[in-house]
Amino acid sequence: MTEVLLAVGTRKGLFLARRRGGAWQFDEGPYFNAQAIYSVAMDTRGDTPRLLAGGDSAHWGPSVFHSDDLGRTWTEPSRPAVKFPQDTGASLERVWQLHPAAAEPDVVYAGTEPAALYRSEDRGESFELVRPLWEHPTRGRWVPGGGGEGLHTVLTDERDARAVTVAVSTAGVFRTVDGGASWTPANSGVSAVFLPDPDPEFGQCVHKVARDAATPDRLYLQNHWGVYRSDDAGGHWTDIGEGLPSTFGFAAAAHPHRGDTAYVFPINADADRVPAGHRCRVFRTADAGATWEPLSAGLPEGDHYGTVLRDALCTDDADPAGVYFGNRNGEVYASADDGDSWRQLASHLPDVLCVRAAVVG
Repeated sequence: MTEVLLAVGTRKGLFLARRRGGAWQFDEGPYFNAQAIYSVAMDTRGDTPRLLAGGDSAHWGPSVFHSDDLGRTWTEPSRPAVKFPQDTGASLERVWQLHPAAAEPDVVYAGTEPAALYRSEDRGESFELVRPLWEHPTRGRWVPGGGGEGLHTVLTDERDARAVTVAVSTAGVFRTVDGGASWTPANSGVSAVFLPDPDPEFGQCVHKVARDAATPDRLYLQNHWGVYRSDDAGGHWTDIGEGLPSTFGFAAAAHPHRGDTAYVFPINADADRVPAGHRCRVFRTADAGATWEPLSAGLPEGDHYGTVLRDALCTDDADPAGVYFGNRNGEVYASADDGDSWRQLASHLPDVLCVRAAVVG
């Protein structure tokens, strides 16, 4: 019987739930009590799955933990896994993203605040700063977003280990095709409505980027106003927001198997950060953004105010796919049928910051 593990990172700890068959059960918790969990990764590439969590203690500061028994016990390295070199003059605020590389079995990337990319070659136990991005000539003109200057998205390419795409708030999308030796802004067509020049080379407030399951060069982007698609790995972006109740939002996720299929959770506006129309709805496209359909069967029907943050919407790798989201009301919802129907798994949790799920057995 298939086992699915769901990790819910919140403002005050990590909650884990497991499903065998149709029943979900939460562990006693939370893990990392009182720590904000901004990032979780489920690395299922090896014989033993490894979980990674980016915690942020108000007393001890940020750290990266790992577990090799599906979250029942956790290990913190004796030395900081992620640390800024002294010559940078920077200090780590938090780890926004943990991403197992698609084409390199032991490689894990971390995205941080201040916005930087780190690379690990030991499955996330130690990381090294990717200096060419940190020293990019545009860096001095990057401006923090409302939530800080975070590198919050990392995408790797299973066809080519040298190709990596990242997104920074608010610097936009950058990509490398030479293993991180050089980086190029990849924001053509993405609007920056809050800047004097609405179409700059960089400086867009990109909120999340996801990769299509069947066409790896196809990417979906949720911007600070605007939903976009690229068919050339970020070389150019096309607006696909028509048909959505709002093009403002934070989250974007792609179906794990089905091409042209992606999910977003629209928010009313940057100055009104509640679900679009005060309705709890995920929107799905099955034709690469030509059309969108609302998914709400089983979700709350009345006025709703639970904002979904950038990493609080995800899919698992089951078939049919599981789709999950959590919100700032502390609610968690799950679908086991590609998003067609939903059930509530939890309520009254702390603010949900991130969700991740995977088939683990």
